[in-house]
Amino acid sequence: MNYMAVLVTGGAGYIGSHTCIELLESGYDVIIADNLCNSHKVVVDRIKELSGHKPKFYEIDIVDKNALELVFKENKIDSIIHFAALKAVGQSVSMPVEYYTNNLINTLNLFEMMKKYNVNKFVFSSSATVYGEPHTCPILEEFPLSVTNPYGRTKLMIEDMLRDICYANKDLDVAILRYFNPIGAHKSGRIGEEPNGIPNNIMPYITKVAIGQLPYVNVFGDDYNTHDGTGVRDYIHVLDLAHGHVKALKKLEENPGLVTYNLGTGKGYSVLDLVKAFSKASGKEIPYKITDRRAGDIATCYADPTKAEKELGWKAKYSIEEMCKDSWKWQSQNPNGYTTEVLTK
Repeated sequence: MNYMAVLVTGGAGYIGSHTCIELLESGYDVIIADNLCNSHKVVVDRIKELSGHKPKFYEIDIVDKNALELVFKENKIDSIIHFAALKAVGQSVSMPVEYYTNNLINTLNLFEMMKKYNVNKFVFSSSATVYGEPHTCPILEEFPLSVTNPYGRTKLMIEDMLRDICYANKDLDVAILRYFNPIGAHKSGRIGEEPNGIPNNIMPYITKVAIGQLPYVNVFGDDYNTHDGTGVRDYIHVLDLAHGHVKALKKLEENPGLVTYNLGTGKGYSVLDLVKAFSKASGKEIPYKITDRRAGDIATCYADPTKAEKELGWKAKYSIEEMCKDSWKWQSQNPNGYTTEVLTK
């Protein structure tokens, strides 16, 4: 049988690794390109362990066009899922040049290779941040787009590029997936979110407090116009998100041209709601401190995921309780993340 080969950039990362497992279990061949700037090589072994199939792995930075071209020369690639990006909102405000350089150049390199090697299927990892400060929630795909930080601007610029490229080339089939807030981990507890350094995302921060590696959770602002003053987000289980990518890839086989979907649950939870849910799931008290708002953050953001359900047959199925339970299983089984195993190899 001839399997479809998918190039997954950033495939050793948090969302990428869970998606690679889902792809391999669905019968796709997977090629990972990752510079490991925010991930670990041991993840590739765990993807094989959990899926029963080994992905092909290139430790490269796709900003390096020559290194990227080698991947296209050595493999017959049918489609691309593009995760590789710097992704911390706060960091992007203080490091805009690094964000523009990395996120835009690596994507332009991919577009060039797609053209050269005749790859016409592309799934882009976008973000709900492209909606800026939405006037109402839930958020529909047709809402006006604007951004409040450089990270979001790179996502919106790439979306705009894709719209222009698809207009010029009718042979391209592209799915733009706007994620809301992925949390949770694989049910096995073998892979999960393990950022390098102090986490920028809320869930790994909470889990590090729960195992005693950080003293308390910083809650950025309690004066937002929400039910408890803290920011409200649409938290989605990473397994639901991974499943959404396989559904999007299957959609591209129908030659739809350019399609855009929200991947979220349609429910909003505040930071304090999440802290309480995690405390309940883990049986641990989670101390927190209210601190100043973060630059670029907004009050409320949750999806209307109806379009993805209608057109992809996809719907988020995991509850906030399960997201917290799986995050805790990952962290409690791997208190030092992937580091312990890396050191013993």
